[in-house]
Amino acid sequence: MRLYYSPGACSLSSHIIVREAGLDVEIEKVVSKGGGKTTEPSGENYLEVNPRGYVPAIKLDSGEVMTEAAAIAQYLGDQAPEKKLAPEKGTKEHYQLLEWLTFISTELHKNFGPAFRKDLSEEEKTKAVDKLKVRIGWVDKALEGKEYLVGNSFSIADAYCFTILRWHPKAGINLTDFPNVQTYYERIALRPMVMKAMEEEGIAK
Repeated sequence: MRLYYSPGACSLSSHIIVREAGLDVEIEKVVSKGGGKTTEPSGENYLEVNPRGYVPAIKLDSGEVMTEAAAIAQYLGDQAPEKKLAPEKGTKEHYQLLEWLTFISTELHKNFGPAFRKDLSEEEKTKAVDKLKVRIGWVDKALEGKEYLVGNSFSIADAYCFTILRWHPKAGINLTDFPNVQTYYERIALRPMVMKAMEEEGIAK
């Protein structure tokens, strides 16, 4: 299996899960080059792997390609059931996991986008960030008295949520305004496999 990533992008969630699960996966960095996108170290044309051009993507041993962070998270988590990164299918916790993956994808990940756009006015960016703060506030409320999003242990949802929350400085958001989220974020940042994935992407502090 091969994982395609860009440093610090949402593909970091997949990278973290690969390391937490202990999977034997090749890691390929996607870089823009000459108007296209290539990968390192293999030198593949990434647009032939994923015509949409964004990350993450994984290429299975069969040659099939899977995209979308939430779907890849579930697939990778299922490859190492003994690590318990995803609750057993059919349980209440499994559906809570799906709920969180959907929320992170549609309410957090998507709403960080406007904060990075250079073509928006300051007023438009302020509205976007205010909307994002409301959603982070929802996460903060959900984390009251809890260490993780689902159950009592780290899951693929935490890998995804942590990855998206890493963008908070670029949006001008201070996590001290969300004490439960801040504690949660700092806890996950200290996980050895999280630190390893960030080191491999060259984004560790």
